[in-house]
Amino acid sequence: MSRKKLVIAIDGPAASGKSTTAKLVAESLGYVHVDTGAMYRAATLKVLRSGIPPADATAAADLVESAHIELRREGGKMLRVVLDGEDVTDEIRTPAVTRAVSAVSSIRRVRDVMVREQRRMGAEGGGGIVLEGRDIGTVVFPDADLKFFLIAGIEARARRRSRELRERGIDADPGALRDEIRERDRFDSTRTESPLRKADDAIELDTSDMTIEEQVAVVVGTVRRVMKEKDGA
Repeated sequence: MSRKKLVIAIDGPAASGKSTTAKLVAESLGYVHVDTGAMYRAATLKVLRSGIPPADATAAADLVESAHIELRREGGKMLRVVLDGEDVTDEIRTPAVTRAVSAVSSIRRVRDVMVREQRRMGAEGGGGIVLEGRDIGTVVFPDADLKFFLIAGIEARARRRSRELRERGIDADPGALRDEIRERDRFDSTRTESPLRKADDAIELDTSDMTIEEQVAVVVGTVRRVMKEKDGA
């Protein structure tokens, strides 16, 4: 009898290590990885390119509803983000998109479109999927088999974000990054639509002083233990 695969939700604030951890956990388990944050960033990029102010919720939502966003894999591992047929993997990580993504992702109709697509991806996989974002365990998949909520201190998160930007050839002021992360936390936690919060049954993991390898080991170890328990039930 084949082992049942799980739906795993990994949520948390910006720069808490969600994306890298989720990607490596999925690779370790042979699961599909869905970076929901990348989907919202692609939608935001489309809005910015159009010149529509993110505050114009109706026009922004109309535009996003017409977008075609894909998450493609290269060599079975590397995730590429494709917007209307164009690879925008690098462009969605620019500071301009980062500053605007919270406003666009707070629009109810935009979230409706994205949640519908994320649920479709989960259903097609029949389990065996790792999704990461801010509302996976509370809204998108409230019945996920396992939920994790990653947190980290502001300083640690600012260092990570600075390192990510440097790797893309972008210099950023550390103080400005800290302020930006604080503001995004405030916005994401207080927005009306799907605010950032820990699901009651989520496992909290403070990644401030953890390496990516340690984060992945904790998550994978927990998944394997739960799978073993389910097999023995």
